[in-house]
Amino acid sequence: MNLRELEYLVAVDEARHFHKAAERCFVSQPTLSGQLKKLEQELGVVLVERSTRQVVMTEVGRMVAEQARKVLADAREIKEIAQTFTDPFVGNLQVGLIPTVAPYLLPLIMPVLEQEYPKLKLWLHEYQTHVLLEKLRKAELDLLILALPVDTDEFAEIDLFNEPFWLTVPVSDPLAKKQQAELDDLNHVQMLLLEEGHCLRGQALDVCVQAGASEYAGFQATSLETLRHMVGEGMGITLMPELAIQTSHQGKVRYIPFIAPSPSRRVGMLYRKGSHREESYQQMAQKLTVALTP
Repeated sequence: MNLRELEYLVAVDEARHFHKAAERCFVSQPTLSGQLKKLEQELGVVLVERSTRQVVMTEVGRMVAEQARKVLADAREIKEIAQTFTDPFVGNLQVGLIPTVAPYLLPLIMPVLEQEYPKLKLWLHEYQTHVLLEKLRKAELDLLILALPVDTDEFAEIDLFNEPFWLTVPVSDPLAKKQQAELDDLNHVQMLLLEEGHCLRGQALDVCVQAGASEYAGFQATSLETLRHMVGEGMGITLMPELAIQTSHQGKVRYIPFIAPSPSRRVGMLYRKGSHREESYQQMAQKLTVALTP
């Protein structure tokens, strides 16, 4: 048994297709198939049921593939530990971000990271919070950038910044004439919100509860951009995190800051406790905080 065979098994488990799995592993299909047969012979079990139409993982195949993921993650960790003793900012770093942060924050921080850590190769992954936490737990990701706090104490966190929410209304709405918004302005108002799974939805609901507002029934947006366009078409009002405010939409949409203390969210980093890169993450967070400070 070797790590390459385990990589092939995981690829087949995820792709459920020999040709696609082989492409993913940069080998020919006969090579991948032959190595899997070798692994099956060594283990004495059938891991994959083969047919001309489909690839089906056996029960033991699924279990072995799940364990293989852990072994491969541990192997990567061994390489990274060795690397850390020479230069912690060299090599690969798997970074996960939530969809309501990634497209707005990355243009601001990537130039800083590229300049400060030119030998660090960042692999960026965008998922909702619950998926990111599971991938961090399985060591498929090294570092998360997301809204804090999360509903678990198994990881270590670092604050990056506090992001205010802005009231976002159509230019035709009476509220568009205000220079500053108050929570009382939302009393008995129906708000457009994101769909289930986005942490920003929960944060916006908390604001709704404080203000006496409610969710607009029958509609949930898949992204902040969908919300922005819905507001621009005069379908309702919403809350927009400050980084997502775009002046290019100013013709149809009006962004109004709240009177202090304004509703906001904490954005920060999350990583596995005891990570060998902990000191590196602290240094990285300090540089990003400085870069993001007006």
